[in-house]
Amino acid sequence: MGDPVLYERLPSAPWMTPVGRKLPGIAPLDMAEWLVTDEAYGGQMALRDRLIAEARGRVWAETPGSEAASAELLETVLAHLPKGFSRRGETVTRPDGVAVDLASDTPLVVAARLVQEDLCLLQKPDGADEHVLTAAVLCFPASWTLAEKIGRPLTAIHIPVAQYDDGIAPRVQRLFDGIKPGRPLWRQNALLYADPTLFQPATEAQPRVTPTTRPDYLRSERQCLLRLPRTGAVVFSIHTYVLPFERLTPEQQAELARHPIDYAGRSV
Repeated sequence: MGDPVLYERLPSAPWMTPVGRKLPGIAPLDMAEWLVTDEAYGGQMALRDRLIAEARGRVWAETPGSEAASAELLETVLAHLPKGFSRRGETVTRPDGVAVDLASDTPLVVAARLVQEDLCLLQKPDGADEHVLTAAVLCFPASWTLAEKIGRPLTAIHIPVAQYDDGIAPRVQRLFDGIKPGRPLWRQNALLYADPTLFQPATEAQPRVTPTTRPDYLRSERQCLLRLPRTGAVVFSIHTYVLPFERLTPEQQAELARHPIDYAGRSV
């Protein structure tokens, strides 16, 4: 849906560091660097606004009991907006000039209309073994469908990801359990796509068909995890970059030749 929003460059590439080349590739993050506003802000936000207005049921979902976490997430977003935003009363003006009324929608949708990142909330019910996806605005899915994942635990969310096996699943859950407020984490992936469209849902029954030869585009997600101190919910935010391979720097291309990624996005 909508024209591609392409980057001129990839600010960081996971295959450039030993940590980034291995799953899960997690590293500490400064809260000041959580939200990113960049060259694609205008294009991505125009598409996000259009999807929320015209295809809301495909990009937004909230389950009962997630309301407090959604409200805390909006508070956290407002407290960490990058430069370029201005606020007057209950109205925030974005870097692209669009004014957003903070009371115009649910807190989660309002937060998603301010930042480029897709925003997912995961909570661990009392007595449960895994965190559950309880709310999300997902406008730029990399071949998954929100309707299939909402209300499901981490293991089920990652169906049919081959890498998410019995070895990695417990490590990821321990990671979620160990996140501390004010000490976020981040990772970045690299995926090979023939289609540069940002909105690319795919069902579990009909997953994306990976190409047999290298396609023209690289899609990379900067994924951040942080814990909300009051509700204890975990925020999973996703900043998506899409660009043609030829726009990678010579250094990125050379290192990618030494540490290629397969068509599922793993370093090999």
